[in-house]
Amino acid sequence: EVQLVESGGGLVQPGGSLRLSCAASGFSFSRYAMRWYRQAPGTERELVATINTSGGSTLYADSVKGRFTISRDNVKNTVYLQMNSLKPEDTAVYYCNGVGVQAPGNYWGQGTQVTVSS
Repeated sequence: EVQLVESGGGLVQPGGSLRLSCAASGFSFSRYAMRWYRQAPGTERELVATINTSGGSTLYADSVKGRFTISRDNVKNTVYLQMNSLKPEDTAVYYCNGVGVQAPGNYWGQGTQVTVSS
């Protein structure tokens, strides 16, 4: 069974930090580029960050550049999103996504809630 399970979300004050994790199973994780998306109430889902299969190349949305870091561990089959200097505008459900490279799969997790509020 293919699974992507996000964890690490919660309530944090502005300026604080959270580290999200996404544990993958049931597919060849190291052959998939991984992405983090987020969706706030009443908005479209937006791409936050992406990382290639080896972890050597990353891209970020302008809104999070310099504050968020995406990384992956191909031994643990896990992708991470380190979020620093959090703002209320970062409040959203964060989703993990895997896209196959030389593979057909496109998989999504269930999401984890991040709330930034004082």
